[in-house]
Amino acid sequence: MATELPANDDLAWDLDDFSQAERAMDFVMQFETTLCVYSPTVEQIYSTYNMFFPEDWDRKLVILPDSGAFHDTFFRVNRSSVTATGLNIIPGELIGKTGLFLANVDENERNLGPRQVPFEAGMRAIMKARSEDDPFLPVLAKGDLRELEQSWPVLHLHRVNPALIDNMSNLDRSNLTNVVMEKLESLFIATKRTPANRVA
Repeated sequence: MATELPANDDLAWDLDDFSQAERAMDFVMQFETTLCVYSPTVEQIYSTYNMFFPEDWDRKLVILPDSGAFHDTFFRVNRSSVTATGLNIIPGELIGKTGLFLANVDENERNLGPRQVPFEAGMRAIMKARSEDDPFLPVLAKGDLRELEQSWPVLHLHRVNPALIDNMSNLDRSNLTNVVMEKLESLFIATKRTPANRVA
């Protein structure tokens, strides 16, 4: 039986333009349990979901929220509260190193910027520089998985600012902040446990 396309197109990411789709798949899978995903169409943030690649959809990444984890979905997250950061997670192999790194990427040329810093150190520095009422809370959105130099995958980061979410209680804002931060900490732990990039 053919797999049905999700009603929400934000959750079906197209890999047609990737010259190394398998490499991109391997790279993005390590973030499945460590970064939340935002859907602007329905204005929801999913903290529990699965990524899969249906055989009958050539070169598609599908994100399937856990329908049994209703409390892990945050609703009415207006688009103005989620913004692009210009920061990208890149595999160390791209720059002749191991592990994950943070880097800027030229959006027009898709070229790597001049400075790359180790992922955890860079993220912690950014987080420390933010005020308590404007934390750095990274999330993913459709289009964030990209490809650049030498066909390497990179993952752009958006960020959500709970203070800018309309019609959300302070308790839910606090819960969202805690969930994103807990996932980020788990990503820090995972990158220490494995020589990060499961990218061939």
